[in-house]
Amino acid sequence: MIRDIVKDEEFLKIPSVNATIKDKQVAVDLLDTLEHNSENCVGLAANMIGHSLNIIAVNIHQTLVIMYNPVIVEKHDPYETEEGCLSLEGVRKTTRYKSIVVEYEDHKFKNYYLVLRCRLEFAELIPDKKIKNTAVALKE
Repeated sequence: MIRDIVKDEEFLKIPSVNATIKDKQVAVDLLDTLEHNSENCVGLAANMIGHSLNIIAVNIHQTLVIMYNPVIVEKHDPYETEEGCLSLEGVRKTTRYKSIVVEYEDHKFKNYYLVLRCRLEFAELIPDKKIKNTAVALKE
């Protein structure tokens, strides 16, 4: 179900808790809401639709991916940029990275690692192995 985007900054500051299998409907709603907002958005967090849970949905090359309990375990080559957010007015300066590795659980709560390079221009799913000190070849 498509949900309204939360704009209450105090609610957005509430720390999220780990998601469980009982939270699958929130993930479905998150995907529906991301797809509905795809012209203006490449990713949503569960708190943006009213749930303080560690669930995100991202659009990677027109493929919608849901991640339960994601954690950035590596980040490389920081750069400064400005970006907007559906929940907040205007744009804000932020630090992003040319490459990150995210540990997350899929819809079956199986553990995966996702390597994202160059601001989502290239993504590679890497199942079932720990990545340490990843050497990252950046796409130019």
